[in-house]
Amino acid sequence: MAVAVTEPAPGGQAPGGRSTGVGDAPEDAGVGDAPEDDGVGGEALAGVSGRPAGSGVLRRQPPRESAARTYARALPIVPVRARGLTIEGADGRRYLDCLSGGTLALGHNHPVVLKAIRNVLDSGAPLHAPDLATPVRDAFVTELLHTLPPGLADRARVRFCGPTGADAVDTALGLVRTATGRSRILGFTDTCHDLSAGSLDADAGVGGPRSSRPQDDRCPFRIGDERGVELAARWAESALDDSGPGRQPPAGVIIEAVQGDAGVVPAPDAWLRRVRQITADRSVPLLADEVQTGVGRTGAFWAVEHSGIVPDVMVLSQAIGGSLPLSVIVHHEDLDVCEPGVHLSTFRGNQLAMAAGTATLAYVRTHGLAGRAAVLGARMLDQLRALARRFPCVGEVRGRGLVIGVEMAAPVGPGDRSTRRSGGRAGGDASGFGGASELIGGSMPDLGPPAHASRALPESVRPRPLADSVGRPHATASELAVAVQHECLERGLIVDRCPGNSGVVRLLPPLTITDEQVDALLDRLADALEAVARALA
Repeated sequence: MAVAVTEPAPGGQAPGGRSTGVGDAPEDAGVGDAPEDDGVGGEALAGVSGRPAGSGVLRRQPPRESAARTYARALPIVPVRARGLTIEGADGRRYLDCLSGGTLALGHNHPVVLKAIRNVLDSGAPLHAPDLATPVRDAFVTELLHTLPPGLADRARVRFCGPTGADAVDTALGLVRTATGRSRILGFTDTCHDLSAGSLDADAGVGGPRSSRPQDDRCPFRIGDERGVELAARWAESALDDSGPGRQPPAGVIIEAVQGDAGVVPAPDAWLRRVRQITADRSVPLLADEVQTGVGRTGAFWAVEHSGIVPDVMVLSQAIGGSLPLSVIVHHEDLDVCEPGVHLSTFRGNQLAMAAGTATLAYVRTHGLAGRAAVLGARMLDQLRALARRFPCVGEVRGRGLVIGVEMAAPVGPGDRSTRRSGGRAGGDASGFGGASELIGGSMPDLGPPAHASRALPESVRPRPLADSVGRPHATASELAVAVQHECLERGLIVDRCPGNSGVVRLLPPLTITDEQVDALLDRLADALEAVARALA
């Protein structure tokens, strides 16, 4: 169906003239110094005393907060207003946000989401109601069931978890272990199922084997296409059938239809179908992690729908909360064996998140945004691949729908085409078959506040020169991605870098992005790549 998407400018007014409460008053500015030094309200938006607006906020964060901060290091901005794709900083500068879309399917502060939240707030209903039956909870479950793949919806059970995707992964692993009486979980190389102890077990293959996916340069067989699919499927089959002394079959197999943090790597549909067949033949539950790929992101409502498979368990979070923390698992009724009291997560009854989630799910479904994501994603992939042919520093462009990865590639010598691989995930080998997933962050230096005049990075953390004194390129793929991210920010475009493969620049625009905004996004990214290419010349 046709989709009409409007993009109001960021500001403090919501539809109907009500204040959004974002950066409206100095008293909301912060804690510590005078409001004019905080740069988030009143006169401070224009900057005072020769300081850039927001500099106080940026300056105070490093000594107060943990070194585990991630995005604040690469993106030294102070967002105070947002709407749709656009974020406005405390200094009045606007950015196209291609980072938050993974959680904000409808972009920042979409009117239908704000209305749903206000309705609950104004109703006097409880904001927290563990697992009690409430009208808000009932509406969410009803809408969620409407979206599920045929074959699961009619026999599904919904289980609310804690607020994060990691909570949902933990719950799903516990479910299949309880249902089967077994403990091993089969995962796949380069998976990232969030950052709790249990989900990192799935990442690392702790207590169970790891198998491989049929990507040409990641598969240990170095074979792609149909033969690679078959070999990787047979490897998974052998891992399932590994019955050494005292070993039982796995309690479950967990997959990502598109590996997100590992560098945006879609799994071949034929491989997913083979894995589904192999697990079904052995009565091993198949778990699909849709935390990053759900709610229309890949061009289907759920990423597994591209292949036509129906998993036994779906792990859902991020976009299903409509911008607020929420996670659930959906599983086949045959797995509903847990006794009351087994799962008592405190925040599994967030009514505001359920209301926002219901509004988001319904809007994506009724406005055909998944189909629109497929169309826009195909267009973006075509244009980005054309850019890759222009710039040797781009090794590969891949993705599905509106989750897209641009993998940088380190040049190997003067006049040589860049190498295709970025050097693998942090802590792993170059083939992409490293060990357990690394925590996000690492030793990246703190960027601190931007310079007032040029907005250049501080000298101590500015990306180092991309060529040495004799013009021989020496930048790594990760350094190239850092440079591209910085050049994008200079041009008013916020992009991500994949934590599990730091040489990949990731684009996650909201599903409501307009055609004109796609053009602007691609133009700014092309300019950023041009700047990096000039530095390499």
